[in-house]
This record gives sequence, structure tokens and C-alpha cells, in this order.
Amino acid sequence: MRAPLCRPLKWIGSNRPRRKATVMDQIRNYGDIKQTMFCAYCGGPTETRDHVPSKVFLDDPYPTNLPVVPACKACNQSFSKDEEYVACLVECVLSGSGEPDRVEREKIKRIIRKKPALAARLRNARQETPAGTSLIVETKRVQNVVLKLARGHAAFELNEPQLDDPSNLSFLPFPSMAPGVRENFEAPFSQSGSLAVWPEVGSRAMQRLVNVETGASAWITAQPGRYRYLTSLDGEVAVRIVIGEYLACEVNWSF
Repeated sequence: MRAPLCRPLKWIGSNRPRRKATVMDQIRNYGDIKQTMFCAYCGGPTETRDHVPSKVFLDDPYPTNLPVVPACKACNQSFSKDEEYVACLVECVLSGSGEPDRVEREKIKRIIRKKPALAARLRNARQETPAGTSLIVETKRVQNVVLKLARGHAAFELNEPQLDDPSNLSFLPFPSMAPGVRENFEAPFSQSGSLAVWPEVGSRAMQRLVNVETGASAWITAQPGRYRYLTSLDGEVAVRIVIGEYLACEVNWSF
């Protein structure tokens, strides 16, 4: 199934920070180790380790201490094509073109040049209408990637792997958001100062609460301008993700 990412969609230029090496604030997990003894995506065997976020959304040099979660071989390999599609999609929108020479990220240039079928799909997704330019995206592929990333963050940060279907999965470009919606998305999940349900004692999320209360940002930046995320256990498991400072995603699991 294919559906529009937004209508109308104006091509916008990239105004993101220049690439630089970063060090992620890595926190050791002191939560229940049994929660790390199966694939974070399907509950299968822990045959490999998978980076969260996936490296296709980041640039060299990669951040040190990049989070990893346990994964089976099948899951670790099955998301690659969809992740490449989403990463290329976002970059083509930001560049205003599917032509590799106009794309800013070198990694995405290489993927588009190496995979002409993918390049053709991206070019064909662009539609000119009287109302402006729109981009038709393959919704299922985007949903697949967003859910995979959210499951990884829930497992790593909250020590709460989520193998069931979510109660909500949504994504929307920032340019399509009303100002108030954007403000609510950027704000921490809980505005009350006390969580309805505290994260597991020893989990990374529980340890980060102390930092947030002392003024640190609740958002975790994997790489400036490329990828950041926010997790919560305030009455539900919730994960927000921003890809390329353009695509805003949210996934929720109700208790």
C-alpha cells in the first residue's frame, strides 16, 4: 500500500549541522537481565547484536557507544532494505531531488548510485500537482522501520521489550505539523513532575530521570541533525523518534 507522506509537500533545503563525531551518553543497564536474553524484535534467539539507531541513519564517523540490542539473525538482516528506503526517502525530500549529485549525505549518494531500482522508485514517487509537489511513500515500509526502531529503544532504554503490536504508530514530517503539535511532540512525555509508572529500577531510563530533573534534555541525541529519540513509561510504553530533523515518529504500547 502506498500513501502520501504529506500533501502538498514542498521541497525544502537542508539546514542541518555539519557532520562531526559525537559520543553518546552511554549508561549501564542494571535492570532485570532476563529482559535482554531474547531478540528485541521477535523474541527469538540472541544470535547477533543490532545497532539502535541503525547506522544507515547516521554518518561517519559514527558515535561511540552506539546502543545495541540482542537480535536473531533473521531480524538483523530483514530490515536492511526498508531502512535504506526510509533513509534515502528522507534525504531525497530534504535535497529536493532523487538525483545522487544533489543529495547531501555521501552514504545516501552511494546507496542511490549502487541501487538503480531504489533510485527509480524514489523518482517515481514524486508527483507534480496544481497544489504543489507531493511525495508518495510506501507506508508499510516506513511503518516497519519505525516499529523496529521503537522496539529497539524500548528494550535498550526502558528494559521493557515490546513484542506485541503497538496501540499507535504514527509518523509525520515536521513541515506538516501545526506549531502547537510540534511543541507537544518536542516536550517531555510527563509534564506533572511525577511519573504514573516509574521505569524499572536499574534501567537506563530510571537513571536518566535524575539527569532530566537536574535540567538535562530528555531527548537522547545519537547524532546531531541526524537522529534523536525520547522514551517514556508514563502509563504506557512510548517512544518518539526524529530522523534527519524532518520525520517525526511516535509509537505507543498500552498496558
